[in-house]
Amino acid sequence: MAEFKLPTEVIDLPSKGLLYSKDSPLSDGKIEIKYMTAREEDILSNISYIQQGIVLDKLFESLIVSKINYDDLLIGDKNAVMIAARVLGYGPDYKFQYNGKENTINLAELENVKVDEKSWNRENKFNFTFPNSKTEITFKLLTHGDEMKINEEVDSLKKIRKDSDTTISTRLKHQITSVAGDSSQKAIRDFVDNYLLARDARALREHVKTINPDLDLTFFPQGTSKRVSIPIGLTLFWPDSE
Repeated sequence: MAEFKLPTEVIDLPSKGLLYSKDSPLSDGKIEIKYMTAREEDILSNISYIQQGIVLDKLFESLIVSKINYDDLLIGDKNAVMIAARVLGYGPDYKFQYNGKENTINLAELENVKVDEKSWNRENKFNFTFPNSKTEITFKLLTHGDEMKINEEVDSLKKIRKDSDTTISTRLKHQITSVAGDSSQKAIRDFVDNYLLARDARALREHVKTINPDLDLTFFPQGTSKRVSIPIGLTLFWPDSE
């Protein structure tokens, strides 16, 4: 029987691997992924995965050849995997509607967001002082695994309080790793729930943007001079859905 070898590509991660420990396979800043096959199209059409909201994660896990822990991927690096998977599977041209007009961008030409890399470290640990309360904290950049825990917690709280949305505060509770030197979950959660000023929370989010590695997923809509987020819709991995 003939032997077949699937083609693969090595992609560069926005983090350059500098936010992972040296013993992590992600520390070299590269991931090898394979081209999509009929098996991956089966994953994309799996109704159970779609209903659970995990279909793209199942796809990416199937495509990644490198021996990594998928949960360890920083969100920005996961975005790079997403775009590379789409380009290898269906080509670089992405057509979508924005404000009633059709736009087409070349996904292969997307560049990394320009951020301050000087504070990057392999512990993924950063210091920050809230500008209003002057409280000193440490925080981390979130991974896929963190996002899954956040979503699970938010969903659980919605079952108890159906009209509440705790996404912002829950995210902060998972991102902050210590408050005034106290790294206990009790101290962090108490601080976020009762003492964190909205102005300080916003200041932290703005600071995170300056150091968070990611692809620049923005574009200029036709006839405008202001960049906006690229709509990541069905046609990204289901190009025939339109």
